[in-house]
Amino acid sequence: MKLQHSLAALLLFAGTALAEDDCRLDLSESRLDFGLMNRAVASAPAAEHLLGERRLSLTLNCPQPGDMSLFYRALAAGTERLRLGDGGSYRVQVHDAVLDGHAVQLGLLAGPGQAPAQIGTSLAWRADHGIVPLHDGQPATGRSFAAQLQVSAWARDEAIRVRDAETWEASAQVDAPTSGRSRELQLQARFAPTACTPTLANNGTVDFDKLSVSDLHRDKDTALPARALSLTVSCDGPTPFALVMHDNRAGSATGGIDETAYGLGLDARGQKVGRYYLLVDPARASADNLPQLYRTDSTTGGAAWSSASASAIPLGARSLLGFTATAGSTEGPNALQNLSALLSLKAFVAPLDSLDLSSEVRLDGSATLEITYF
Repeated sequence: MKLQHSLAALLLFAGTALAEDDCRLDLSESRLDFGLMNRAVASAPAAEHLLGERRLSLTLNCPQPGDMSLFYRALAAGTERLRLGDGGSYRVQVHDAVLDGHAVQLGLLAGPGQAPAQIGTSLAWRADHGIVPLHDGQPATGRSFAAQLQVSAWARDEAIRVRDAETWEASAQVDAPTSGRSRELQLQARFAPTACTPTLANNGTVDFDKLSVSDLHRDKDTALPARALSLTVSCDGPTPFALVMHDNRAGSATGGIDETAYGLGLDARGQKVGRYYLLVDPARASADNLPQLYRTDSTTGGAAWSSASASAIPLGARSLLGFTATAGSTEGPNALQNLSALLSLKAFVAPLDSLDLSSEVRLDGSATLEITYF
């Protein structure tokens, strides 16, 4: 019984293999990659941007004449476009069709066995529609059918304004219903925010030198002389961005809860040493060829922006700070490519009576300046 069961399985497998040799459906590419895009390489502002065009060929070969119709199974994104990710679309244009060595026209089928809804030498392949070679305007049978495909992809302008890297993917299937053959096609497009690089003078180090106890107050905060710190931001292309700062010594700032105050570390007994602020003055900033900059800030993560102002403001840990060329604007940051600003760092040392002076007390502030894209 075991031998008979094994023989039956072997015969069934061989029969399946022979059936698969009846017709062969092929795509020259099984995966189309439209590459990496960011806003710096996008064209001029438009409702959507062309991601590129890719070309491939398909062939259907059968040993006996038969129905050569092929269907495209994918998610639609309009009449002649197909869905690519959440913000993109693509179109498959079929052209240069050849049946048994002869150039032929194409028909677009809404379903198997239906009359062509469109006829032409080049057709947009719609979702769940078929294409078929025609002879005298009627579907033709044959042994060998070949056609070229041009695949064009687009992304909506707002969709490429990403803050983090994203990958869009789509899958489709080319289906030959009569022969039971199909081939899968994968499509991909990748997006990244435009790269902006912030640089602080002296690697971001501000040195107050050695302070004498005689220069500090025992019963109140001591304000130290302000220090200037140069900041430059260089982007691959014009990009709307904002600044935010994160305290690497969180919880060590004196003076209560204030998102603009950053800690100077703790002394040997764990007492707070002081705090500092990093002020941005639009009058001491310039960008590209703009005559003047104004600052605008958001406490809602960019959902709403304050009226653009020329007044100085300290960088916050929860508020975004951007720049615009229009006074009073509430539209948020302008797209800038090169920004230069002279920042002012103001530090305050806690009263000496609150500190452990049995050993050296260090001003040990540390923060990270972050760029957020829009």
